[in-house]
Amino acid sequence: MADLLQCVQDSGFPFRDRLIHLFIGGSELHGAKVHGTDDLDIYGVYVEPPEMVLGLESLPHFVWSTAGNDRRNGPSDIDLTLYSLKKWAGLACKGNPTALHFLFADGVLRNDIWEGVGANKQLFLARGFVKQFLGFADDQLKRMTGRKGRGKKGQRPEIEQKYGYDVKAAMHTLRLLYECKELLSVGTITLLRPERDFLVRVRTGRYPVEKVLAMAKKLFVECEEIAAASPLPDRVDRTAVSQLLAHSYRKAWNAA
Repeated sequence: MADLLQCVQDSGFPFRDRLIHLFIGGSELHGAKVHGTDDLDIYGVYVEPPEMVLGLESLPHFVWSTAGNDRRNGPSDIDLTLYSLKKWAGLACKGNPTALHFLFADGVLRNDIWEGVGANKQLFLARGFVKQFLGFADDQLKRMTGRKGRGKKGQRPEIEQKYGYDVKAAMHTLRLLYECKELLSVGTITLLRPERDFLVRVRTGRYPVEKVLAMAKKLFVECEEIAAASPLPDRVDRTAVSQLLAHSYRKAWNAA
C-alpha cells in the first residue's frame, strides 16, 4: 500500500487524504501481465471537498504518467488514473468496462464510504451493458487486425513484427468478451480472470490470428445470446444511484 500511496503523492494529486479506493489495474488486475513488458497502472476513487462540488472549481478526474505525453510507456513507467466518486459512478452506469472493474477489484485502502458503494454494486449493473462491452471488444479487434488507428502512444510495431499481429489487443478482445459473459450471467467480474493462463498464451503468440478471430466471433455471438436471457435489469436505476452518491458524499463530508 505504501508504494501506491507514494505514487499518488509523487503525482501531485491534491486530495490524497480523500481517497476511498486505490488498486492496481491493467493486465496485472486480470492476471495477464507478461513480465518485463507492462507498466504499472494505478486506479482510484476520491471524494472531493464540498467546495469542489458546490463551488466554481471542480476536479472530476486526475491523470498522471511518468512517461508524459510524448513517448510510449515502458515497463518501468507508472500511469495513475483517479476519478471523483461522481465521475466514476457516471462511467460505471454507462457500462464502461474499466469503471466496472472498480467494483470487483481488491483495493489497498479500507474505507467505509467505498464499502458502502460495494455493498450496493448491483445498482451499477445492467444487461444493456452488452453494447459497451462488445463495442470495446470490437475496437480491440480492429486494432488487432490493423483496421483501427493505434494512436501515438498505442503503437506496438515490435509486437506486430514478432507475432504478425497485435497479440496484446487480441488478449484484450477475448478478455472483454469473457468478462461480458460472466457479468451478464451472474452479475460479477472475477479478478484475477479464471482464463488468465489462456489469455497469457494468446498474448505470447501461441495462436495464429485466424484462430483468435474464430474464437472472438464465437464469443460475440454467445454474449448476445446471454444478454437476451440475463437476470440483470435492462438499465441502471439512476435515481437509486444518485441517492447512494448523495448519502456517500454527505457521510464523507461529515467525517472530514
